Amino acid sequence: MKENEMTDSTAGKIEHIEESPPTNIQKEEKADLESRSPGNINAVFENPLVGISREQLFRDVIEFCNKYNLMDHVEVFKKGALISQNPASATSLPDLSEEEKEALERERTHRWSQPWQLYFLVCMYGHASDPLARANFLSFTSSNVLSRCSSCAIIGCWLTEPLNRLFARRGTIFISCLIAAVASVWEGVANTWVNLFIARVVLGLGIGSKSSTVPVYAAECSPAPIRGALVMMWQMWTAFGIMLGNIMGVAFMSLDRDISWRLMLGSTVVLPLIVCAQVYFCPESPRWLIQHGKIQKAYTNFRVLRPTDIQAARDLYYVYVGVELERKINKGKNFFTMFIELFTIPRNRRATLASWIVMFMQQFCGVNVIAYYSTSVFTEASYSLTSALLASMGTGILNWVFALPAFFTIDTWGRRNLLLFTFPFLAITLLWTGFSFWIEEGNKTSKKRVAMVTTGMYLFEVFYSPGEGPVPFAYSAECFPLQVRDVGMSWATATTWCFNFILSFTWPNLVDSFKPQGAFGWYAAWCIIGWFLVLLFVPETKSLTLEELDQVFSVSTRKHASYQIKNALWHFRVWILRQRLEPLPRLYQGVERFVEVGDIRSKTGKERERVHNG
Repeated sequence: MKENEMTDSTAGKIEHIEESPPTNIQKEEKADLESRSPGNINAVFENPLVGISREQLFRDVIEFCNKYNLMDHVEVFKKGALISQNPASATSLPDLSEEEKEALERERTHRWSQPWQLYFLVCMYGHASDPLARANFLSFTSSNVLSRCSSCAIIGCWLTEPLNRLFARRGTIFISCLIAAVASVWEGVANTWVNLFIARVVLGLGIGSKSSTVPVYAAECSPAPIRGALVMMWQMWTAFGIMLGNIMGVAFMSLDRDISWRLMLGSTVVLPLIVCAQVYFCPESPRWLIQHGKIQKAYTNFRVLRPTDIQAARDLYYVYVGVELERKINKGKNFFTMFIELFTIPRNRRATLASWIVMFMQQFCGVNVIAYYSTSVFTEASYSLTSALLASMGTGILNWVFALPAFFTIDTWGRRNLLLFTFPFLAITLLWTGFSFWIEEGNKTSKKRVAMVTTGMYLFEVFYSPGEGPVPFAYSAECFPLQVRDVGMSWATATTWCFNFILSFTWPNLVDSFKPQGAFGWYAAWCIIGWFLVLLFVPETKSLTLEELDQVFSVSTRKHASYQIKNALWHFRVWILRQRLEPLPRLYQGVERFVEVGDIRSKTGKERERVHNG
């Protein structure tokens, strides 16, 4: 049996996951359905193994193992294929031993029980975080030079696809960290502002490709139940870098100014060099290896990253089948074609829009006003320079400390819920901070104004860190299908760096024109707008494999927005007006791979009982 025959047997299972009633709202879905075929990228990979007979499935597995010299593991791959075919009932399969069933059950009940190599991988790459953040002290005197340099990361983002194609995930991270390390030393020894500017340009090129690759690498290596928590390590360690930069500002502030800023910027060489030294001790992304035909190596790496061989075989075979379908669909496409398909293919377009929203709002919630200009803001509020640097250190510490709760909530509450919960508080704290500048406005030493401004900025960090802090990179790294993932992540990170540049470049003029009250109010308004954008256009992605997210993004934008409006009204009527209503039907169907069905039934039963019994 040839490989294309196996592909055809699975490709025939490509189908849409939901019925499309012939309503006006569903016209877009109907058009999608009419164009769906095994050779059409509009097709949705529901579960390409569903519906294949047991005999055919085993023949496909044998052909797969024979082709890639894995016949020594054929029995475990047969079991893995059966699990992938029906994940919700995997523990009831008679083919599995009690030990294998226990391992699958433990995956549900002890989701943090993973190999140490997986945690080493995500923690180590988290240290490749953003050295640009350590500019607070220098920005106090040279904000225009530094604010423009972040725009160079936009260019670096678009190097992601060719670098990943040529050097894989680890190679790209090594190259980008090496560039960042060289640029950090260059910054520290720069003898003119032009020289410093060029060093920051080079640094931006390294950071752009690194910030696009690290979250994708972590997402591709992580199991679905804890993927969000592991991918957010990138943002958590970025917050750590901001905190460390603020601490360095305080540590060096008593030195001569010409020495202090050199030490602070030059100190960013340490972490990239640590990553360069350890990068090749981590396994390469199995999904990247599968995409490039290195199946044996992919299986070896999955065995390192998963607790048991059967889980490694399950994930490898499931990913392999999906990749082969995508390969058939995307044969002969280049970078330009893939970029165009971010906007022309409905499934990709929805992911592109959602990632753009979360990345745009990461900047326009106003966080980098505090990250880059907190020293200036505190000085405006009547702090001395020394006190302003100490207060800025407080914002950095809070940014890192309050990112920790998201580690435990991003995969339980979900990405959407974290954003929807925190955006209103971001708006309130920004208004609090801005309006506090009216307190004793004529008194340049007002302690009341100082206290209120500080409290507002600190509370902002408390609500930013578990929401818009970790979610955007984690979300963008997982929402795109594999065939456009590198290009999609380039788009997403270019978005955040573009608006990072706009914010950092325009903030001084915004404060001059509208005063702190109007400037903070501007970003507070964007937080309110962001809440509605997330509600209507950002689907939930938690607890699903990267391949299963095709089902989530197959739902049309209009249908998703319509459902979320109904859902918001349902919650308002039930929890505020205390009305007795039946729960709404689920928007997504057939995405139960890692959903704890028992918990859902329990919650649904309790909700029905509460609704009917008051």
